[in-house]
Amino acid sequence: MFEKILVPMDHSEHSQRAFNVATQIAKKFGAKITLIHVYSVGITPVVVPEPSTLTVGIPISRPEYISQWTEAAREAGSRILAEAENKAKAEKVEVDSMLREGHTVQEIVQASKEGNFDLIVMGARGVSHVREMLLGSVTDGVMHHATCPVLILRQKQSPH
Repeated sequence: MFEKILVPMDHSEHSQRAFNVATQIAKKFGAKITLIHVYSVGITPVVVPEPSTLTVGIPISRPEYISQWTEAAREAGSRILAEAENKAKAEKVEVDSMLREGHTVQEIVQASKEGNFDLIVMGARGVSHVREMLLGSVTDGVMHHATCPVLILRQKQSPH
């Protein structure tokens, strides 16, 4: 039924839970897991008032800082993937990984299409529907744009 499973990974607990479930599914069906981590170092445009009214300096990021941030994000993503790969191999599950830069939802959906995956397994933080609509979410975006089934593991909210 499932031969190729895509598992988006980040440093969160819900991502780890999704990985654990994907590993169990892969063992049951003899499937291969592909882990994906998407990082981005976005630069938000700043609207500056007319120079004559500007009295406080606005820090502008220098290109070398952006390059350092990008490299740090890439290295963090590589560590996340390597750790999960080692866990999958310890469970005797065939595993591969991909590290991409860009918009998280777009990259996950594109990877799922390009790789012709049978299933995407991912976690959700368990935020309310209203909050999700206002803030948007990676899970919601993938669920609505993926062309294969998406298994979403929702974390229970605490009653507090």
